[in-house]
Amino acid sequence: MKFVTYNIQYGRGKDERFDLERIAGEVAGADVIALQEVERFWQRSGMVDQPAELARLLDGYHWVYGAGVDVDAGTTDDAGKPVHRRRQFGNMLLSKTLILTSRNHLLPKYATLKPLSLQRAALEGVVATAAGAARLYSVHLTHLSAETRLPQIDHLWHVHRRAVIEGAPITGSDRLPAEWIQDGIPGAMPREAIIMGDFNFEPDSEEYKRMVGPSAGPYGGRMTNPDGFVDAWVAAGHKEDEGMTAAIRDRPVRLDYLFVSTALRDRIKSVEIDNAAQGSDHQPVWMEIDL
Repeated sequence: MKFVTYNIQYGRGKDERFDLERIAGEVAGADVIALQEVERFWQRSGMVDQPAELARLLDGYHWVYGAGVDVDAGTTDDAGKPVHRRRQFGNMLLSKTLILTSRNHLLPKYATLKPLSLQRAALEGVVATAAGAARLYSVHLTHLSAETRLPQIDHLWHVHRRAVIEGAPITGSDRLPAEWIQDGIPGAMPREAIIMGDFNFEPDSEEYKRMVGPSAGPYGGRMTNPDGFVDAWVAAGHKEDEGMTAAIRDRPVRLDYLFVSTALRDRIKSVEIDNAAQGSDHQPVWMEIDL
């Protein structure tokens, strides 16, 4: 299966032009697509319902959307009746196979007086694959600081570790109406996971260490726990300090990752950055994995 993660900057490309059709063309062909910075009804992007528009452009995919920011954008019609509309900003998952279940997890937020602080989220989807159900996340961490990202990473770990204990959104069978359950909906959550997205940290950071383990120094590699995650980019043969997915004040950085449960690491076939993509200020990251 081919996976791609892409922070689309609400459709605004390197040429400052808003073009969701260009975005769709840059991710088409993947089996699973994780998008970040997808919004609804913002003036800056033309008051477009972007999840709906992307679903239209990528019409061969099932999809779910999870908002972090969710505020009122309602109005009234000529008769004075309310027109329900929410201004939202969040993440999206699209899959060529069924998205069996979905949950949206809000991440810890730190309020500020001046710097822009947005509610961030991790959108979970359990996707059907030939090898069974796979648990996936489209994630966007805060841009503010390591001190505000670390609690969000800790919460991601909490969500991951609790998933199997909590189970699917519907579990049990006692007097359960048959129409609540479709064939293939899992009662148990998959133990392994793939976490994709814009993490807003670099590989030499404390946050990266929190995800994949501390460096073993002269003994080589990372001290990754068997129940933890590997950086798919590194597992595919690249170096941690190689690759660029965005720029901070014109300095090339790698901020976008696919973190894969260690039990899946040997299934990774390749990971590549699409440096030719022009649809955002980030680059898509592609992974091919046997699932």
